[in-house]
Amino acid sequence: QVQLVESGGGSVQAGGSLRLSCAASGYAFRHTCMGWFRQAPGKEREGVATIYSGSGSTYYADSVKGRFTISRDNAKNTLYLQMNSLKPEDTAMYYCAAASALVVSGSCSYGTFLARGVSTNWGQGTQVTVSS
Repeated sequence: QVQLVESGGGSVQAGGSLRLSCAASGYAFRHTCMGWFRQAPGKEREGVATIYSGSGSTYYADSVKGRFTISRDNAKNTLYLQMNSLKPEDTAMYYCAAASALVVSGSCSYGTFLARGVSTNWGQGTQVTVSS
């Protein structure tokens, strides 16, 4: 019933910008944590950014801190990832995720989405390719 659909991916030159969108069913925004993950060929899926519904607190991977911004629009049931100053190493398939979990730290860790007993929904992914 809960579905996440990403869009906004594409090909861009290094230094450029893209904004990814994740259109979610209304129920998805009842989840405590939402975030973006990415996976490049031959590499494991890694967390990029998360946002906690309780406080709005965000968390970013060191590799994207200062360049990417995660945000949400509850009225539109949409999650966003603004990506600036893109680098070739940002090339990957980007996935939207929504998880229902008890958050006590004040923010959503990447591990929260993968923890045992946590219900997490994933989108189908959108490709981002950054050329040098």
